[in-house]
Amino acid sequence: MQDNPIVPSPKRPYRLISFAPILAALALGLGSGVRAQSKSEQTPPQATVQDQAPLPNSPTPQTASQDDVTVRRVPRNFLADQAIIWTSPVRVRPHDLKWLIPLGVATGVSLATDHYVMTNVVSTNPSFNQANLNASNAMIYSLVATPVVLYGYGRIEQDDHARETGILTAESMADGVVVEQVLKLALWQERPYQDTARGRFFQSIAGIDSSFPSSHTLIAFAAASAIATEYPSRPVQWLVYTGATGVGLTRVLGRDHFPADVLVGGALGWLIGHSVVKHRHHRDLKAEITGHNDH
Repeated sequence: MQDNPIVPSPKRPYRLISFAPILAALALGLGSGVRAQSKSEQTPPQATVQDQAPLPNSPTPQTASQDDVTVRRVPRNFLADQAIIWTSPVRVRPHDLKWLIPLGVATGVSLATDHYVMTNVVSTNPSFNQANLNASNAMIYSLVATPVVLYGYGRIEQDDHARETGILTAESMADGVVVEQVLKLALWQERPYQDTARGRFFQSIAGIDSSFPSSHTLIAFAAASAIATEYPSRPVQWLVYTGATGVGLTRVLGRDHFPADVLVGGALGWLIGHSVVKHRHHRDLKAEITGHNDH
């Protein structure tokens, strides 16, 4: 690697920090949508007279939501997910500031210090960097394979929970791919190995596979969040979130992404996975957490 002298740009921190509120608004808007959905689940509408007294020998009424989680419905649900994600900023409310401000500050600090971290903290040893990239690829492949395994197991064993988890996890990752690709194409940030890790935005040298946000990290956290929400036990959460965190960390140590890429990618991935499950699941997740689920 060429050892060019580092010439800091005095305007760069302020220009990059300006992105923080926008990205945090997108993330927190999605988060507020998740919370709103959770509240609506806790207060079901009152049953109508028709619901209370069905006709004798009549078939049980079927609601549209009862078969939402099927492979056939994934394309339609996927489009609905995208509408929720990209309109999420309009759902930000004043009470979201307790999440919006910390995330915005953390993103701004990360963006402002990315150059220093990549030039003074992270090793530039090619062997070390490649080993970390290999590790990140192995971990993300494992997470990508998980929904396939869960879905296959659910079909073979007639386990609706595993089948649903497999579908929703795959749906969450697909949603994440769209989000990260749109942001990459819009922001065109240089990779850490380009231009002495200055990480400038809107640079043609970045190409279509730009740095911000980390696609590996976003997809990993989308999968981990969906699985952990469907299986809310400590061992499962520890396993999937450790794997997702490992993906993000190794992307930085491999000098393929800046810390801010991983921070924002992880936050968006978590919110996407959580939102998809909250909007699609058919079980009482709160009861599962407390151990009172009767299913």
